[in-house]
Amino acid sequence: MRLIYLLFSLTGVQCLFNPLSDEFVDHINSLGTSWKAGRNFGPHVSMSYIKKLMGVPRDLGKQHGLINKKHFSARNEILPENFDSREEWSHCPSISEVRDQGSCGSCWAIAAAEAMTDRTCIHSNGKENFRFSAENILSCCRTLSNGCNGGYPAAAWGYWVYYGIVSGGSFGSQQGCQPYPFEPCEHHINGSRPACLGEGGHTPPCQRTCEKAYSVSYKDDLHFGAKVYATPPEEKQIQKEIMTNGPVEASFLVYEDFITYKKGVYQHVAGSELGGHAVRILGWGVDKEAGNIPYWLVANSWNTDWGDNGYFKILRGKDECGIEGAVVSGLPKKS
Repeated sequence: MRLIYLLFSLTGVQCLFNPLSDEFVDHINSLGTSWKAGRNFGPHVSMSYIKKLMGVPRDLGKQHGLINKKHFSARNEILPENFDSREEWSHCPSISEVRDQGSCGSCWAIAAAEAMTDRTCIHSNGKENFRFSAENILSCCRTLSNGCNGGYPAAAWGYWVYYGIVSGGSFGSQQGCQPYPFEPCEHHINGSRPACLGEGGHTPPCQRTCEKAYSVSYKDDLHFGAKVYATPPEEKQIQKEIMTNGPVEASFLVYEDFITYKKGVYQHVAGSELGGHAVRILGWGVDKEAGNIPYWLVANSWNTDWGDNGYFKILRGKDECGIEGAVVSGLPKKS
C-alpha cells in the first residue's frame, strides 16, 4: 500500500507520495524537469531525523545588521560563463572537501567553518591551510544560535571576527584543537557507518581548551576574521564576491524533493517545506544539455554519498528557494 501525505491548500487537496519512497522519486522523474531524483536515504532514516539537519531558522534573510558589500556598480560587466573555486584555487585542498554534519543541525556552523578555511588559504596564497573548527562555532557561538538546534550563519561569521575560532578537522581526524564531535552516519541500508537514527545529537559544551594531543594552546590557536558582511541578493554581486574572495555561505529553504537530488540543476517541483539549510557556494556554470540552464555549484554537508558526490547544482538568477537572498561571508585577519 502506498504511503501518501495529504496537504490542504487554497486550491484543494494535493496528494504527494512519502518523500522517502520510490514512488516519490518516480513522480519527480516523470515531470521531466532539469534534474534527476534518486534514493539518498534508506527507509530506516526517519523524516524527523532529516528535518533535524535543517539548522537555519526560516527567516533566511535575517542578517542582523550586516552591511551589504558591493564589488562593482556596473551591471554590464562580463563575467565568465563557468567558474569553479576548486579549479581556480587548486592549491587549497579544503575547497574540494565535503563534510558530514552527522546527527546535528550544524549546517550553519559547518558551512561557515568551511568557507573561512577556504578564504584563509586563498588570501594567504596557499600558505595557511588552517581548518576552522565547526565544533568551536557550534558550541561557543550562542548569539542568536542554539548549537545542534540551529543558528544563523551571520552569527557564526560575527563570532569569527570578535572572538576568534580554533582549528579542528572532521570526526576522528585528530586534526587541530577541536575536531568535529559527531560521527558520520549511514544514509543507506548497507554501509560501514552507523545508521542515521534518532532525533539528532546534543550540543557539546563550550570548551576553552584543546585536545591533549594538540601541541598549541587554545588561546594561541585562535584565528580571527577581519570583517564580516552580507552580499546583496544580486546574481552578479554574488559571482563577483566568489571570484574575488572565494566560496561563500548561503542559506535556502529545503523542500522534500531536494533530499532526493542526484544530478542536474535543481528546481523545486514537489513536496512541502522542511526548513532552512546552510551550504557553501563554490561557483557557477551553465547546463547546456538541459537547455542552457544557469546554475550555482554548491557543496552540501551530508557526506559524499548524497547527491552528486556531495555536491548539487541549483537554478541561478531566480533566487531559487531563497538561496540568493541570504549570502554571508567575510575576510580573514592577516597574520
